[in-house]
Amino acid sequence: MAIAPSQPTKAARLYLTEAEILRLMTMAHSSRHGKRDKAMIWTGFRHGLRCGELLHLKWSQFDFSGRQLHIHRLKQGTPAIHPLEEKEIRLIKALRGKGEGEYVFTTDQGGPLSARAFRKIMAVLGLRAGLPPPTHPHQLRHACGFALAARGVDLRAIQVYLGHRSITHTIRYTELSPDRFKTIWD
Repeated sequence: MAIAPSQPTKAARLYLTEAEILRLMTMAHSSRHGKRDKAMIWTGFRHGLRCGELLHLKWSQFDFSGRQLHIHRLKQGTPAIHPLEEKEIRLIKALRGKGEGEYVFTTDQGGPLSARAFRKIMAVLGLRAGLPPPTHPHQLRHACGFALAARGVDLRAIQVYLGHRSITHTIRYTELSPDRFKTIWD
C-alpha cells in the first residue's frame, strides 16, 4: 500500500506588513464596531502591544494634551511612555462617546473586550482582507517590531519600545527584515 506524500504545511506568518494593517483597518471600518476595531488595530500596531496590554488600556493612560500614551507592559516587560500621532489621537477620541467607562476598547456592556473576542475579530477581518489565515492579534506586535527594524531603527531602541527585558527577544525583527543589508555599504 503506497502512502501519498503529505502536502507541505505553511507555517503561520509571524507578522503583518503595514499594507496589510491598512487593509485590516479598511475591513474594520465597515464592521459593526468599526471605530473601535480600527482604533484597536492601529494602536496595537503603532505601540507593539500584546493583546492583554491593548485590551486593558484605560483612558487614564492617555495624555492627549501631552500627546503621550503610558504603557503598562505584561510579562515583566518594562513600562514606557510612547508618543501619540494625530491620526491615533483622532481614532481614540472617536471612541469617547461610548459612556466613559474605565477601559478604552469595550464591549456593548462597557467592560473590556476579551482576548477571545479580539482573536475572532482579527480572524474575520483577516479573511475579509484576503490575508492568509490565521490572522491574530499578536501579529500586530510583530508587525511593529518588523516595521521599526525595516526602517533601520536601532535594535536597542526597538527593545525599549516593545518593552523587552532581554535583547534576544528583539533580535528576531532584524532576522525577518528583507532589507537589513540594503544600505550596509552606503
